[in-house]
Amino acid sequence: MTTPLLRPAGAESMQRSPQEARPESRTPPSAPSTTPTPAWAAADGIEAAEPIGGLQEYYYELCMEKSQEIKPFILHILQEVDEEIEQGLAGITLNVAGNCHLMPVERVTGEDFWILCRILKNNPYINGLDVRYNLIGDVGASCATELLQKQHNLIYLNLMFNDIGPEGGELIAKALHKNTTLKHLRMTGNKIENKGGMFFAAVLQINSSLEKLDLGDCDLEESTVHLGHMLKENQCLVELHVCKHDMKNCGMKHLCDALYLNRSLRYLDVSCNKITQDGMVCLADVLKKNTTLEVIDLSFNRIENAGANYLSDTLASHNRTLKALSVVSNNIEGEGLVALSQSMKTNPTLSNIYIWGNKFDEATCVAYSDLIHMGRLKSDNTDVEPFVVDGHVYLAEVSNGLKRHYYWTPGYGEACSPSSNAGLTLVPVGQYL
Repeated sequence: MTTPLLRPAGAESMQRSPQEARPESRTPPSAPSTTPTPAWAAADGIEAAEPIGGLQEYYYELCMEKSQEIKPFILHILQEVDEEIEQGLAGITLNVAGNCHLMPVERVTGEDFWILCRILKNNPYINGLDVRYNLIGDVGASCATELLQKQHNLIYLNLMFNDIGPEGGELIAKALHKNTTLKHLRMTGNKIENKGGMFFAAVLQINSSLEKLDLGDCDLEESTVHLGHMLKENQCLVELHVCKHDMKNCGMKHLCDALYLNRSLRYLDVSCNKITQDGMVCLADVLKKNTTLEVIDLSFNRIENAGANYLSDTLASHNRTLKALSVVSNNIEGEGLVALSQSMKTNPTLSNIYIWGNKFDEATCVAYSDLIHMGRLKSDNTDVEPFVVDGHVYLAEVSNGLKRHYYWTPGYGEACSPSSNAGLTLVPVGQYL
């Protein structure tokens, strides 16, 4: 007896358990008497993928053909997407994140990812792919390269923390030389190192569609200098994350040099880079002339009081375009924190400031309490909240920030609340964090 094909939800064959769906028997599925026409293949002017009755069925067939294990988690996700397509939805993101805690998850390997890429190659209803926290490696990076070359609907690709190395980074970067549709790429946590970083620097000079690029925690080091050079000529990138690279003041200086000429970047994340007050001298000077930057994340650096004072002077007297500043955990004491609060009184544009993790004295607590009580600083736009004990004002931490849920999502409550992810509201480039 031949093994029946898996069908979309509601069909009789989908009542089988995931264990029964595994291809231990290696028996090929029998062909249906009539091949159903997928809803998305029947649309006018849309080229269908290989003949399939749904993504689940196509996944099953490819796994059987390649003797690949059928993973119940992937099957479940594809079932949900099939249902969305049948409802007529478009702009769907296929989310196969490996850190999902709501159901049993089997990490996606490079071989699994090859099959997913085959499924998505000609599907016009899926424009986002999220495979964060999996194990696709350089094999998967090669598959992603082919997908970027052939899938012209894909605008969002999240590959963060997938064991992709320098060779895989090179392949993906080179694919972006000709890709004209991808707008948001996250490579966070893949150790592509300087070799891969150099190729992504070249992307900034050539690609004219990428708007958001995250190269945080990729061990770029010296290649951040080249990113700065290429940023001078790029006029489409809106958001750049280069956190956790120990770029220090040298890398910051090169980025600042680029910002004198760049007229597109609105969001810059240089957190966790050991930047000191010397780097703030460069940034403060840039902010006197730059009219496009709206959000800067300087969290977990070493700017201290001197760096905070440089920024305060510029924000108070010159810059009128920056909307949000995060200086969380920068060893800033009362003098620098008070100076930043005073700049908000004369700067009508700066609406969000995040200061937790620094050294609060009573003057600091009073200054930010006053800003909040007078309405100049809204409680949702900062990460501190004043309270009084025995006549003294103190500040408590609240869960607000630019992107509190950028690398994780909460187990309960709203995952994309505006106060916790203000960066997405301030610079609304696409729908993804």
